Amino acid sequence: MGKKRQLSDEEALRFHSRGKPGKLEVTPTKPMATQRDLSLAYSPGVAVPVRAIADSPDCAYDYTSKGNMVAVISNGTAILGLGDLGALASKPVMEGKAVLFKRFADVDSIDLEVDTKEVDEFVGAVRYLGPTFGGINLEDIKAPDCFIIEERLREMMNIPVFHDDQHGTAIITAAGLINALHLTGRDIKDIKVVVNGAGSAGIACLELIKAMGLPHDNALLCDTKGVIYQGRAEGMNQWKSAHAAATDDRTLEDAVRGADVFLGLSVKGALTGPMVKSMADQPIIFAMANPDPEITPEEVAAIRDDAIVATGRSDYPNQVNNVLGFPYIFRGALDVRATTINEEMKIACAEALAALAREDVPDEVAAAYQGERPRFGPGYIIPVPFDPRLIREIPPAVARAAMDSGVARKPIVDMEGYRHELSARLDPTAGSLQVIHEHVKRDPKRVVFAEGEEERVIRAALSFRDSGLGTPILIGRDEVIRTTMKSIGLDASTDLQIINSRLSDRAPVYGEFLYKKLQRKGYLLRDCTRMVNNDRNVFGAAMVEMGDADAMVTGVTRNYAVALSEIRRVIDPLPGKCVMGLSMIISRGRTVLIGDTNVHDMPEAEELADIAVQSAEVARRLGYEPRVAMLA
Repeated sequence: MGKKRQLSDEEALRFHSRGKPGKLEVTPTKPMATQRDLSLAYSPGVAVPVRAIADSPDCAYDYTSKGNMVAVISNGTAILGLGDLGALASKPVMEGKAVLFKRFADVDSIDLEVDTKEVDEFVGAVRYLGPTFGGINLEDIKAPDCFIIEERLREMMNIPVFHDDQHGTAIITAAGLINALHLTGRDIKDIKVVVNGAGSAGIACLELIKAMGLPHDNALLCDTKGVIYQGRAEGMNQWKSAHAAATDDRTLEDAVRGADVFLGLSVKGALTGPMVKSMADQPIIFAMANPDPEITPEEVAAIRDDAIVATGRSDYPNQVNNVLGFPYIFRGALDVRATTINEEMKIACAEALAALAREDVPDEVAAAYQGERPRFGPGYIIPVPFDPRLIREIPPAVARAAMDSGVARKPIVDMEGYRHELSARLDPTAGSLQVIHEHVKRDPKRVVFAEGEEERVIRAALSFRDSGLGTPILIGRDEVIRTTMKSIGLDASTDLQIINSRLSDRAPVYGEFLYKKLQRKGYLLRDCTRMVNNDRNVFGAAMVEMGDADAMVTGVTRNYAVALSEIRRVIDPLPGKCVMGLSMIISRGRTVLIGDTNVHDMPEAEELADIAVQSAEVARRLGYEPRVAMLA
């Protein structure tokens, strides 16, 4: 991805101030239109859930927003890369965090700024919030206070308490490291890792990768004083001491010599060119200092060409971005009513993220990044934030880990159903599409993809096959399709039915069929043969009409009217029916089918009635009770 335009101060201030100041508001989820609504929402109706919760506290998850509500809490002692600017100054960051929860995982969230730097006072303010929230996200709290606060709150509260600056960074780093090791053929048990930066994020990264299998003796932790070694007294605390190594290395330069992995959570320029040169073959460099990395990818590339580099910035590939983690971790934790977020859940999140990066990237991701389609490799080891698959892949992995590790109070029985529910949270089309998918899966069909040489069509055909929906048949030249697949990072040797219309032994049969159909309309046999050989829409339609396929997909390279006219040469409407098109509009809680704006400009009364009947039949198959409105 190319360099992004720099944001101006004026633009940032205008964004936050225009309209209603800030970035979030409260929206009711129940109607408040009548006196009866008010009576149900407040007195006297509200007394009923009050008594239910008093009798059984778990009912709070059923009758209130608790089960989908996370508090983002800070005292502003370590705001991004800005330092200790106070609780009030942290509010724009905390509001932003709350908005990200909603945008990426449909988790409701509110920011709370606690105006104290005293650990005891902060803990005392937060510990009593358990009845209100399903989870606590701590943010921008300086070290070592953050360690103490999180540990004490986790002991006091029976809901997840998660300091994202520590664990969020660690999880995304671990995901990238898994894939970097995969690409370089390394085992985590055999690598040498150097972590530069012994603050909350650095220590959390080291703890997590040790939990994943890195031996204690294979890691060196460094701070501003150099290597943290056994026996060092200066600038030490209990969290640093836990990772002190038995080593003679004393400086970062000593530590990185021969290292396989460098994890930087420190300052710009901390990693120099000579240090990079001294690292092992195919070094893995995560330079995550903000706003400027310890070393830039360009600087690394000027020194050696075998490195895998990640940063914390969005204008470079492989961004270690916490938004890939915290919304989905809390989504999974909330949905099983987890009492905590443990190491098993963090590792499950990292592994699921790593696995997702190794899969083919969908069109939605390419669209979000100006048509650039990331492909697994040194420049793409971490998914990008706008990948729509994150919501249906990461929370189930986290939820499963919570269940397996015994911290889930409400296990999920139907995990596949849960995935569909997650997709529908952010994509209003998912519910309707799932009805269609389940219907198709019960009786898989053979579907012709007429424009089989197009990249989008190839991807769609493979997705159709891999989703278990049926058998795709691509119309096109085998060598062109395989070359396109290879160029976009797909397995060109995959078993895929490809038919070249000119070389097919069924082409003469289709030509004869079409000639019998069109001969009284002025078409000669050679005309029909030419259409079958040269027009893939005609060939595909003939396959369907002759029973060699069940359905056909087209329209990527030709507009609707042209494609339909070619198909209608081959396929007639059912007796007593008209050809019609149907469009579907889906929004939250509402699906509308519109027919027919594609084929009939001015339908006759009989045609309009037929369109209504056919549309109602489709609505029923989708699980809706049809209600028909006719507009003139």
